[in-house]
Amino acid sequence: MSADVTVLGLGPMGAALAGAFLAAGHRTTVWNRTPGKAGALVAEGAAEAASAGQAVTASPLTVICLATYDAVRDVLAPAAGELAGRTVVNLTSGSPDHARQTAAWAGLHGIRYLDGVIMTTPPGIGTPDVLLLFGGPQADFDACRETLSALGDPVHLGTDPALPSVHDTALLALMWGTLTGWLHGAALVGADGPGGNVTATAYTAVADRWMTTVRTFMTAYAPHIDAGRYPGGDFPLRLHHMTMDILTHAGELRGVSSGLPELCQGLVGRGIEAGHGDDSFARLIEFIRKGGGPA
Repeated sequence: MSADVTVLGLGPMGAALAGAFLAAGHRTTVWNRTPGKAGALVAEGAAEAASAGQAVTASPLTVICLATYDAVRDVLAPAAGELAGRTVVNLTSGSPDHARQTAAWAGLHGIRYLDGVIMTTPPGIGTPDVLLLFGGPQADFDACRETLSALGDPVHLGTDPALPSVHDTALLALMWGTLTGWLHGAALVGADGPGGNVTATAYTAVADRWMTTVRTFMTAYAPHIDAGRYPGGDFPLRLHHMTMDILTHAGELRGVSSGLPELCQGLVGRGIEAGHGDDSFARLIEFIRKGGGPA
């Protein structure tokens, strides 16, 4: 169904958001602090507003994506009166404190507020399986979920507006850890000597299938972390450590050095030295948390 939506901020991400709304058939109003960025969107059917105040009155839903939360407040504050009773979805990157402070400000002015993060780059906007995370009142999310689905897959994490930011940083840690491991693996298989080299493309096809097993480990270990109990089963820390010896040795033989095997081996070693060699890999959460884990 077609809906009215306003987009404030036409940087690369904001322009992608507006373009996705237009492509989904939504009547889209746009505004940018610096003039001259709306031309392509207007050609696609967007209406350009002369001011932020005019833009927000054009739609019951305003999506804002700027460089900082300070910029968000600078833009929204003069239009607070016009925004009362309307919904603001803030997709600006920031900290949990930024999200909570902005939600509190919105509440004081009678503005419905959702904070969110986009887990992709601008070219990915509009792809159905791209993850968008939101925090704020469930009813407010439900009211605009269908419109937001033009951008990707909207997921409501809870009523706390800080939850998207918290998940954002955690998911980035997962991404960089995974990509570093993938690069290390690509270097290993690409350095196996004449006739044995494997292309990164061929390796990645196998690695993609292996990720199914990695996800199985994550799903199995998550309840261990939540319960604070870490049964080792048939793959305890001692066995992880022995397997890491093989990985470290392979890197030494091939001249591959990322520091990742040594980092992992050191962390597992700390767990074993502390008497947890028969526990699951999930036990290491206690050594990663603030304070460095148990003595």
